[in-house]
Amino acid sequence: MAIVVIGGHSRNVGKTSVVAGVIAKLPSYNWTAFKLTQFGHGRCSLNGKPCQCETADHAWAITEEKDRSGKTDSSRFLVAGAKHSFWVRTAQGQLDKAIPAIQRRLDGAENAILESNSIMKFIQPDVYISVLDPANEDFKSSAQQYLERADAIILHRDRSREPRWPGISLTVGRSVFVIDPPEYVSGEVVEFVEQRLKAHPSFAGSQKH
Repeated sequence: MAIVVIGGHSRNVGKTSVVAGVIAKLPSYNWTAFKLTQFGHGRCSLNGKPCQCETADHAWAITEEKDRSGKTDSSRFLVAGAKHSFWVRTAQGQLDKAIPAIQRRLDGAENAILESNSIMKFIQPDVYISVLDPANEDFKSSAQQYLERADAIILHRDRSREPRWPGISLTVGRSVFVIDPPEYVSGEVVEFVEQRLKAHPSFAGSQKH
């Protein structure tokens, strides 16, 4: 099994679109997809709005997505072609409590793709890509913490400005792919991911290409 992790420096920078794009453009990898959301104080970490994603009885929950309407992020993964899609919710700072359950589902996957930065604390993926948008000055601590481990950066093209994140280096030791949304996954990105996965010695789908 090979594992891909897609992170990003803030909300609404296209992480979900990148995950869905990779799934759609590499369908024979038979992806199991994960959307990780951390919540706190009755507000969703996805958009900062009041929400009900906090579980009342424990610090984490995992739901397998069955809806194919595309109305939620985890549903978009199914629409894109994922074999299974899971929504993982944890309280802020308590992702570790969900790791055993996540690992059991990873063990049953052919190949996996996860949308998260914080999961990098617990797993070593075969590919880690961070999505950055220079129009958004916010830079989450989790994204900054693991940026050095990124194999590649997907950078929004913003002709009006250059990225201005103090202390953040984009180009040292990694590939940078510039995108023009609504296209989030270019042919270059697909080729990069596939080359990395094919180099994995136990990659389950390597004989299908």
